[in-house]
Amino acid sequence: MSENKIAIVNSSSFGRVFTQHMDRLQKIGKVDRFTFDSEIGGKELAEQLHGYNIIIPSVTPFFTKEFFDNKDELKLISRHGIGYNNIDLAAAREHDTIVSIVPALVEREAVAGNNVTNLLNIMRQTAQAQQSVKNDHWQDRAQFVGHSPYGKTVGIIGVGNTGSGVADTMRLGFRCRVIGYDPYKEKLDLEEFGVEKVELDELLAQADIICLCANLTDESYHMISTAEVSKMKDHVYLSNSARGALVDEDAIVAGLKSGKIAGFATDVLEVEPGDSHHPYLQFANTVVTPHTSAYTMECLESMGDKCVTDCEKIVAGQLPGRSVQSDSKYVL
Repeated sequence: MSENKIAIVNSSSFGRVFTQHMDRLQKIGKVDRFTFDSEIGGKELAEQLHGYNIIIPSVTPFFTKEFFDNKDELKLISRHGIGYNNIDLAAAREHDTIVSIVPALVEREAVAGNNVTNLLNIMRQTAQAQQSVKNDHWQDRAQFVGHSPYGKTVGIIGVGNTGSGVADTMRLGFRCRVIGYDPYKEKLDLEEFGVEKVELDELLAQADIICLCANLTDESYHMISTAEVSKMKDHVYLSNSARGALVDEDAIVAGLKSGKIAGFATDVLEVEPGDSHHPYLQFANTVVTPHTSAYTMECLESMGDKCVTDCEKIVAGQLPGRSVQSDSKYVL
């Protein structure tokens, strides 16, 4: 037990509500919490985490090659989430560090639900209407005339676990026509969820509503930029529950200023954490939530349980489930 030191890094939720997760971790080693700047350098991060051989991180900081080249013995990084774009997998492999993630199905309903929730918020001006009541201006209700999602054409970018969940909700709940762009999925994969497979330009031209649910890769970085916004229908609504860097923030701001974009909802930013000075917040027709899509009791319990189980397995020399970097001397 004394040889295991576990660092919980930049996670504000792990072990807070479901304290049994902390109890289980403490049975296998010493546990400490850390909060680092999202842009902390790799060498400094390695120095700060010296002696910790198991890490449970959030979406930040970035575990770069510089981090691994300066880090002492590290058995496991168990991501408290489904993504791993903040971890250099090649460097992890070189240093025998297992990298595991939470199965996407664990977050599917929570993230899909938040994508739709934020979308409805901007379409019906819910937050603004509530604030009007709080300000004792009930009589001003006529200024909060919104738009209905019923019967609209919804374009989903990335029709994986989250995207398919959004498709189910919009198609079955709001009788929408749903079209989808996903270069990694076959036509039949999308049809399983009632989604018509289209190319990106076709989606941009036809969709009244666009929901971003794609993974962040080199290819998808800023996939929605000035050229893509110009191809959208006038007065389109966008909701992003995936990664902030899928969109060029300057292009979104320009679209909001011109009225091309009728409303933009996002749970993610390119650089997190955000603050009150972010340019999105100058517009009344935006909703920005602080990366809380996975924050349901059901989802957090399952995510925490997965991370703890990963730690228990690596200590026993077993390979954790959903290991995206699975080669290591630490696995028997």
